[in-house]
Amino acid sequence: MKHILVFLVFFPTVLQAQGVVISDFTLKSTDGKSVSLSDYPEAKGFIVVFTCNHCPFAKLYPERLNTLNTKYQVQGIPLLAISSMDTISYEEDTYLKMVRRAKKEAYNFPYLYDPEQEIAKLFGAEKTPQAFVLWKQKEHFEVMYCGAIDDNGMNPNLVEKPYVQWAVDALLKQQEVSITKTSAIGCQIYFRN
Repeated sequence: MKHILVFLVFFPTVLQAQGVVISDFTLKSTDGKSVSLSDYPEAKGFIVVFTCNHCPFAKLYPERLNTLNTKYQVQGIPLLAISSMDTISYEEDTYLKMVRRAKKEAYNFPYLYDPEQEIAKLFGAEKTPQAFVLWKQKEHFEVMYCGAIDDNGMNPNLVEKPYVQWAVDALLKQQEVSITKTSAIGCQIYFRN
């Protein structure tokens, strides 16, 4: 009798998203309001994080997301979190459970619901959590960084490479972003079609 060995190999996602132009979009937040990029006319840029409720890796980041928003919103770079997860496959990611999670974790940023998964496709998002730093270029926003939030999901005290922070700090200083993409490690976003 032959034995078949199956090896599952996990490849982190590395996107070629730098320079991609992101058009305005509108999604419903967990506070019941609609949120668009155009709601922030004074924004220099945005930190957009694709996340969800069920992913163990995403569950490590709420406090860090609050910290990023607290630090950068006052400088004109608010954080927006988006859940584009397939709620048919993952009931934990339904809108009502997003509302509960936002309250439980005391999110200080909008947690947006992408039920048609259109915004995840617009960004090319594939993992949770996956961060995108957008920067205003005349009348549109351009992706200047995409990938991991930092290099240590398990222990925020051991982070050596705060990728999102580095990107935003460079842009605020009108410098080039030295690391424009990294591997996003986390749960796969499953697209229905």
